[in-house]
Amino acid sequence: MASVRPGLLVVDKARGPTSHDVVGMVRRAMGTRHVGHAGTLDPMATGVLVLALGEATKLLTYLAFEAKSYEARIRLGQQTDTLDALGKVVAEQPPDEALVAALDRPDAAFAPRIAGAVAAELARTSQDPPVFSAIKQQGEPAYARARRGEAVDLPPRPVRVHELTVTATAGTPSPSLDLRVTADKGYYVRSLGRDLARGLGTVGHLVALRRVASGGFTVGEAVSLPCAREVLESRIVPLTVAARRALPSATLTDDGVTFARCGKRLAVERFDGDVPRAQPSAWFDRSGALVAVGIFEEDGRVLRGFVEEA
Repeated sequence: MASVRPGLLVVDKARGPTSHDVVGMVRRAMGTRHVGHAGTLDPMATGVLVLALGEATKLLTYLAFEAKSYEARIRLGQQTDTLDALGKVVAEQPPDEALVAALDRPDAAFAPRIAGAVAAELARTSQDPPVFSAIKQQGEPAYARARRGEAVDLPPRPVRVHELTVTATAGTPSPSLDLRVTADKGYYVRSLGRDLARGLGTVGHLVALRRVASGGFTVGEAVSLPCAREVLESRIVPLTVAARRALPSATLTDDGVTFARCGKRLAVERFDGDVPRAQPSAWFDRSGALVAVGIFEEDGRVLRGFVEEA
């Protein structure tokens, strides 16, 4: 396997491949197995999939917790078992005439009925995830049990929605809403389609989903696959730059670098300037090299160390 420059690669995933498929494409193109992804995208979804290469895979835990932004289209009147267009229809309930009329008006996003359903989703603090999901039950993904026809009962998950905006609506011939949503880790836009439709007195499912941002990484900087290794290498966000974009940062003194590389606790005097408190942060030496990701509470504790650059 070839050596690879550590860093992040922002990919514009096409419709069809799984996130693991995309990782496999990059592994083959780059000649390394040290590739991982931050935040799964369903096969139907397109858009930003952040990949980490080499030492940067140690950042994946922190990247996965960043808020993500999506553009979505929800079709009203039918619900599928997977809550998206890839599943089979399990319920039908055409929207009533008043809702169709509201969707057909240019100002439909401000119609009280639609605005009320959106406000309820913005206020949501817990969400029932899709049974066709990768959430593990008894060591097995829920989707595997659902495909076998077994009953799957997943507990609600805490969620936080930062933004939910209706960007377009249509009443005829196919009632639908286009949305932009930004939410924290663990939020399922497929579940949003189900729940928003319920709030409108009907059923629905997701027919299009595009992730436009994952944390500070946007679709505007993403590369489409397949492409040559040389193109991928030219688009890698270097490890030090990636860490500063993904996390708050602090600078260590020379003694602080030694302590951190040995995994020792660090007093505030081991930092050259301010250090973020009570949250993971990237710690650099005075030359700008990434030494560790750590957290400072009563003192500094290393969470992940990074190999010293040659």
